[in-house]
Amino acid sequence: MGNDKSEILDLVRAYHRTNEASGFVPGVTPVMASGAVLSEDDRVALVEAALEMRIASGVSSRKLERALAKYFGLRKAHLTNSGSSANLLALSSLTSPQLGDVRLVPGDEVVTVAAGFPTTVNPILQNGLVPVFTDIELGTYNASVERVEQAIGPRTRAIMMAHALGNPFAVEEIAQLAEDRGLFLIEDNCDALGSTYRGRLTGTFGDLATESFYPAHHITMGEGGCVLTDNLALARIVESMRDWGRDCWCEPGEDNRCFKRFEHQMGSLPAGYDHKYIFSHVGYNLKSTDLQAALGLQQLGRIDEFGKARRRNWTHLREGLDGLPHLLLPEATPGSDPSWFGFAITVRPHAPFEPNALIDHLESSRVATRRFFAGNLTRHPAYAGREFRVSGPLSNSDITTERTFWIGVYPGLTDEMIDHSIATVTEFVTLPH
Repeated sequence: MGNDKSEILDLVRAYHRTNEASGFVPGVTPVMASGAVLSEDDRVALVEAALEMRIASGVSSRKLERALAKYFGLRKAHLTNSGSSANLLALSSLTSPQLGDVRLVPGDEVVTVAAGFPTTVNPILQNGLVPVFTDIELGTYNASVERVEQAIGPRTRAIMMAHALGNPFAVEEIAQLAEDRGLFLIEDNCDALGSTYRGRLTGTFGDLATESFYPAHHITMGEGGCVLTDNLALARIVESMRDWGRDCWCEPGEDNRCFKRFEHQMGSLPAGYDHKYIFSHVGYNLKSTDLQAALGLQQLGRIDEFGKARRRNWTHLREGLDGLPHLLLPEATPGSDPSWFGFAITVRPHAPFEPNALIDHLESSRVATRRFFAGNLTRHPAYAGREFRVSGPLSNSDITTERTFWIGVYPGLTDEMIDHSIATVTEFVTLPH
């Protein structure tokens, strides 16, 4: 089989080379907002895992978890089937009875931002908790420390926020605020893999952090994500909730890692009940597969390469669009070095054109645009009738809903593509309106 497998993988490499993209034609070739950058080695890794029929979570998953933990300098990483599932697990772990008096219970509040992606907020509601929405700052698109502090009330028990489009919020100060107030902090780092704040990787400040490996993100498993923590007690709870809620920590295919498989007595179960089938949490099955992890392992080695490309493309756009009238361009949070997810543009309120007109012009020139995710989440039908609290006016969140969009900086974009994006925006903004 060894020779046959080698021949197959050689053919995969040849196939990859014959299907590489052709040249760029402005206005014809799409300038995508995001996308996976997949190499010959990525394709081979995925096919090799398929040939070996590694269709469940296994050896590659464990390797990737260890590699991710090492990259972040944290004790534990647990792979999941998506970044959204990672957010659900991270927040749900804080409701575990195993945390005793510090656990989150229904009615407790979690401070978050109103403008962003819904699955940063949905786990709060799904656990019977109350989101407290705060506004963001235009330019950085993150909540300030002052806004977060003002949002804390008597029932507040946690803070859960995302680093906006890869741009870190003031996470060191907010982590200190959380510690001072006895609150948990969850960093949604899904858009910010490789970003730093005050020289330290984002995703390492909170009690828990999450990543997404969807194709739009910094590295990809296809679908996938992970939960990161330095707290072994929380890691154990995350693993249990991810794996059906079981109390056992044996790997798939293992039967007796604790050497006490038939010696446990928990709940009102009979003594000696099989530990593999004792459940200590109301859990899920949110695992990923080795097919995904094999791809993720290859991609992980390219984080620095991808981060440099994102920073270069963002800077190229920022310099090329600087000085244009009617547009608010993005700014990095002071003290940060973002690995950018996208380039946000806000059309100023008194511009002589509407944001949709600029968006339509870009789209007709094959430059893809995306809104600032959901904008103000409180304005969406999904949250009508839901219990939440709003801290202060959400004026900037409303502006992002009505006037903000972003364009791509991902590593698959060339200088020619970025130049086309700049020219297309410039052409429209400088026309008489």
